[in-house]
Amino acid sequence: MDFRIRGLDPKGFERYFGMSDAELSRHRGLRRVVDSTPGAPCRIALEDAPVGSEVILVNYEHLPVDSPYRASHAIYVSAAPRAFDAVNIVPPALASRLLSVRAFDTRGQMVDADIVEGAQVEPLFARLLALPEVEYLHAHFARRGCFAARIDRA
Repeated sequence: MDFRIRGLDPKGFERYFGMSDAELSRHRGLRRVVDSTPGAPCRIALEDAPVGSEVILVNYEHLPVDSPYRASHAIYVSAAPRAFDAVNIVPPALASRLLSVRAFDTRGQMVDADIVEGAQVEPLFARLLALPEVEYLHAHFARRGCFAARIDRA
């Protein structure tokens, strides 16, 4: 089954890069300079930010549903000009990490989940997206638990 992965819209995060550290703090954010890679997977570009670049660590509500699964977590964003958007391509940040993939229905209820190495995630996407009750998938970086990306049928 074909799948589509899109990074987050950069417009939703541009304002953070112009804020002082004190202002960022009021938005539960932190400015960081990347000192190693892999290390700061940008949720816009869906690749690791390069060493020496500035990233913002901010709390992001990735599952704003009216269900017990409503969730937010810390994510890194860089000043990436464009969001990753591709069909049947697993972006570098996902392909290089252990992933927890969670399947949700239209009511925001989790209906299935599994863990897989990112390099082998495509068959899991196909299996979960083939379930008729599944509306979309969320991938999380399994070791840290943070949201990585949403996956939809293409």
